[in-house]
Amino acid sequence: MPDDNCTQVTQFTFSGLTEHPQLKHILFALFLGTYVLTLAGNLSLTILIRVSPQLHTPMYFLLGSLSFLDICYSSTISPKMLLDLPTKTKDISFAGCLTQFYFYTVFATAEIYLLAAMAYDRYVAISKPLLYEVVMSPNVCMSLVAVSYIAGFLNAIVHTSALLRLSFCSPSVINNFYCDAPPLFVAASTDTRFNEALVFLLVGVNIFASNLLIFTSYACIVVAVSRMGSAAGRRKACSTCASHLAAIIIFYVSGAFNYMQPSSSNSLESKKISSIFYTIIVPMLNPVIYSLRNKEVKHALSSFIRRKTCF
Repeated sequence: MPDDNCTQVTQFTFSGLTEHPQLKHILFALFLGTYVLTLAGNLSLTILIRVSPQLHTPMYFLLGSLSFLDICYSSTISPKMLLDLPTKTKDISFAGCLTQFYFYTVFATAEIYLLAAMAYDRYVAISKPLLYEVVMSPNVCMSLVAVSYIAGFLNAIVHTSALLRLSFCSPSVINNFYCDAPPLFVAASTDTRFNEALVFLLVGVNIFASNLLIFTSYACIVVAVSRMGSAAGRRKACSTCASHLAAIIIFYVSGAFNYMQPSSSNSLESKKISSIFYTIIVPMLNPVIYSLRNKEVKHALSSFIRRKTCF
């Protein structure tokens, strides 16, 4: 039950990453560079996929959608964090906090399902190469992206609505650098067991559903690769999957560490580190992972640069 003397909160204060003045400047420069690289890398990859005819395939349509999603995902967290880093007071309004949480949940959930859709795309490309363009038609690709966003919006609506039932007494400090469920639960003045159970349940359902598609797709890929008579074919198949697997492992491990455990003030510091990784670092790494290991992207970039140079 809420305290009768409780003054309902109109704004929250973030604890932030550090109070050390010199470390603040170092972190600001580091995360500003990371955010700029995130925007530049994902935007460049999105534009390259759009302007390069050789990349107009289902695989790169999904990859371009992932890059756009990473721009949105990172932009819900990084700008506010960068503004707060040099300042002493790191405030955000109650409505602003819920808005940030809502869109963060939308994009994080959509990314889970989009990564699963990309696993299905790799399964079709390797197991049914002759039917690839038919099975992964433009309508199917757009539907997979749309379903990912619909899942994100529905998940965000449920969690944001559940947060509205909680009471927060003013002044209220969030032990984090952005509005996320676990630190909000700790800051609440009412019982959060329902909300924690809801997070644990829905995160579990989302991870199980997406992982089921991922594991099934890769199980079929392993069977298809084992039946290939050509060593070159096996290497090419493994190469196309390696980048996707790396992106999945990085995103899922850091995300699961943050959500699949009870909220407590003692665990928030370790969760803060994992939050930095998957909200700031992962969106920057995805275009690097897919570009450095992908010959088609490198070739398309070289062709694009040559065309611009000649022009």
